[in-house]
Formats: sequence, C-alpha cells, structure tokens
Amino acid sequence: MIVEYEEKYLEDVKDLLVELEEYLVEIDEDHLDQIHEDYREKMAELDLREVEEKNGKCFLMVENNKVIALIMGIIRKYDEYDYLDYKCPKAGEVTELIVSKDARGKGIGNKLMNKMEEYFKQCNCKYAVIDVFAYNEKAIKFYDREGYHNRMHTVIKNIETVE
Repeated sequence: MIVEYEEKYLEDVKDLLVELEEYLVEIDEDHLDQIHEDYREKMAELDLREVEEKNGKCFLMVENNKVIALIMGIIRKYDEYDYLDYKCPKAGEVTELIVSKDARGKGIGNKLMNKMEEYFKQCNCKYAVIDVFAYNEKAIKFYDREGYHNRMHTVIKNIETVE
C-alpha cells in the first residue's frame, strides 16, 4: 500500500537511505561516496526538510507495517539564470527512489514513480527529472524502461597530482 510519509515511519526511511548509500559506496568507481557517521541520523532529516520546503511529497510503500520502498520528489525552483537560457517549464524532480533489496523486481519502483508523476501533474509540471549516479547501471536501465532519457551528462576528472 502506498501512503504519504508519516513520522512513525522515520526509522524505516533512515534504514532505506543507508541501504542505498551503502550500495552507492560499493559501486562508486571514483571512491568519492562515503557514509559519514552522521549519515543515518541527518540524511532523512535533510531530505524530508527539502521535500517540505519545495512543495514536494514523500510516498512510502508499506507492507506489514514496514516501509519497503520510498520515493521523494520536489517541485523545482528556477532562478534568473535559468529564465535567461531555458524555457523553464515547470518540472518535478525525483530526489530519492529506493526499493529495499528484498522487494525489488515486483513493480514497486514503477508504482512509486507513477504516484510521484501523478503528483507532479497535479502541480502542473510539464516534466519529471531525476539525477542518476552514472555507475548505477540497474537504476539507469529502470529509468530507461520508465521512459526517461539523458539530457545532461556530468563529467569528472581526478586532477590530484600523483607523484
């Protein structure tokens, strides 16, 4: 069952965020991701505050009173720079999508994406966007199946001098 975030689910949300970050650290070929000692306690608070401040939503997939997946999304804000070189249609941004390891492959991610996209449509958004970690090939394939495509690429180079 999909429900909106309630504080009683905070510990489950923290667990899911840690599960995702552990996976990202594992697949990070640049070795830049980390799990700071404060990550579990602070990341959920930061994410949920952003959702609240930016007219967003956090939807949870709950099974047997436990959160097995979540999606967070916000309504993007545009500044003067954006308006100068971009048509700036109203867009929603998915900031987190996490399905626990044991719940994957059951269509839960698709259901959560549909729920968030419906919310974005209710807010008169014309587009939905999401940033995906380049090394997360499973997520990239998922978003491809959901109809998303690349619009921008972030490139990185290690410029540290190795002697």
